[in-house]
Order: sequence, then structure tokens, then C-alpha cells
Amino acid sequence: MLQHTIDRIQPIDQGRTASIQHHLDDLLKPQGSLGKLETIAMRYILARGEDAPKVGKKRICVFAGDHGVVQEGHTFSAMKITEQVLRGMLAGSAGINVFCRHVGAEHEFIDVGVRADMSDAEGLLHRKVALGTRNITQGPAMTREECIRALEVGIERARQAADDGVVLLAAGEMGIGNTTPSSALLAALLPCSVSDVTGPGAGLKSNEALKSKVEIIEEALRVNRDTLDDPLSALCAVGGLEIAAMCGLYLGGAAYRIPVVIDGFIASAAALVAFRMCPNVADYMFFSHRSAEPGHDVFIRELQVQPLLELDMRLGEGTGAALAMSIIDAAIKMYTEMATFSGVGINHSAGDQRCFPR
Repeated sequence: MLQHTIDRIQPIDQGRTASIQHHLDDLLKPQGSLGKLETIAMRYILARGEDAPKVGKKRICVFAGDHGVVQEGHTFSAMKITEQVLRGMLAGSAGINVFCRHVGAEHEFIDVGVRADMSDAEGLLHRKVALGTRNITQGPAMTREECIRALEVGIERARQAADDGVVLLAAGEMGIGNTTPSSALLAALLPCSVSDVTGPGAGLKSNEALKSKVEIIEEALRVNRDTLDDPLSALCAVGGLEIAAMCGLYLGGAAYRIPVVIDGFIASAAALVAFRMCPNVADYMFFSHRSAEPGHDVFIRELQVQPLLELDMRLGEGTGAALAMSIIDAAIKMYTEMATFSGVGINHSAGDQRCFPR
């Protein structure tokens, strides 16, 4: 399934750019006056491959998994918090629930690697690959088989989204300690120094605690150095089950021509793996916001991406992606609902836009 999905991902058709730009320039406004909204509309339409885009069903898939590296004792919260927060999401009381309601997006919650038994949880999609990952300071987080199974969970959810008529997709995550493997993935794949991409995560308070986190990630990279040669191997070695599932969703979204909205730091680590596996996937990605996690600045600079929002958020869960979905919806409505010069009988082909005095 993984290779078949990658093989399906096609580059966008740049030949359609001129006709889309012509319509944007014909909208009843000074050319370019809606700035990045016009760029968003262009990218969305090219990704969808449709002549008549429309605002439609939005969905955020939240993947949950635990991390063996938490055993190192460097995290602000205990591993059991993953289960507790996930149950809060299922009850509709978490941040992602609030923001999904706000923007009119659907959500679904998927257990790919929570250490606890959640078989009693109503509304949870049970796709557990393993009871969390192994401690990356002692060896690989996952076997290759486990990693591919988690990737294919994400691909499966993208395929289901396509079947359900979803036109905008995002991934969220829940997993105590998951900024640690995310920093490890960035350090392995960019490459860059561990200290440059390691921050406080959910709430490390002291420089000493942050230094310990850096040392843990450096040890994980040292222990796994012989298995960091390619993106899939790096994901197996120092990633996470929920990070792999997010990566799979991004690949699957691109394969089914559903634009995907990337959340913050952890989501960007998953997006980096997807991009390294298949560069064409970048054509289908929107980066929602600049995370307050310092390593996200390094990612943004190295990949030269332009986040839509800058709100100093670092919650994760898909919350930034949810808010960005409303911006993308606005761009689509701009493209499809605004009047045009030609439609109201104004000839502005010679650049005559005097109806907009400055």
C-alpha cells in the first residue's frame, strides 16, 4: 500500500496556472490586493485539479501514540496523560474539539500506539500497531513492519476521507513526549544540530532540563546512526507511531488529491518525512502556523515554507491546522463568489482600475 500510494502522487499541472491567474486578476478588486489569499486559492485549485473548486467537507484525523523515550524522565507530563487527554477529546472537551466546531470541521480520533488498553472507548478508531514505541536511546523506536503499518493507517484514513467527499484534510496528534522524536527526525533529515531544533515541548522549565533533552536526542541519534540513511529508516529509528500515521495521511491525501494542512512542529516532522519520501507531496501541503517551539523556525527556514498564521501556539492536536482551514475556505470563496470585472461589464484589460481610487 505504501509504495502504491507514493506512485500515485503526481505533480500539479502548472499548465493551468495562467487561466487561474486570469480569473484572480478579473475579480472585482485591484490586482493582487488580497495578497496571500490569492496564492492560497491558486495552490488549492492546482492541488485539487478542479475547474470549479468549492468549499466542502473538512476533516482532522488525530492520531495518538506513546513513546518509550519518556522512560528517560525528561518530560513534563507522565505517559498516562496521553490516554487521559485522548479520552477528553472523545468527550468533546479538548482544544481540537473547540476549534473543529468553530471552523465546521469533522474530527476523528485514532489509536495507533497508546500504551493503555482503550478497547472500551466509544468513538475511537482502533488501529493500534503496538503499545507505544521503544526507547530510542536504546535502539530503534519501531520495527520496519510496525512503521509501515502505522504509515498505512494514515493512508487508509486518507482513502476513507476521499470516499467520504472530504476536500480539505489535516492531521493532529496526541502523545506525551513526541517533541523528542520530532526533534530527532529534524536533526537526522535536515540535517542540523540537535540543540537548534530542541525546545521545551509541553513545558520544560529549566535550562538543565532542556540540556538533558538535547543529550537524550543526541544519544538516540548516536545509537541509531547506522539506520538513518533514508527517511523511512529514520522514521523507524527515532520516530513515533502517531508521527508515522500522520506522514501516511499526508502521502495519502496527495495521492487522492486532497490538500493537506500541516499543523505545527510535530506535524512538520511528519511532513518532512513525507517530503523526503516523495517530493511531489509538497504541492498538496499548506503549512498552518509558525509554532512557538523553536525548532519549527529551523524547519521553516530550511524548507522555505510560508505558514499562514503566527499565533505563538504550541498545543498540537491539529489546533493550528483547524484555524488555518478557515483561511483556506475564505480563499476558495473569494475565488468562486466574488464578482468579476467582465461579469459586470467593466473592461480593465488595459489596466484601468480607476474605480478603486487610492
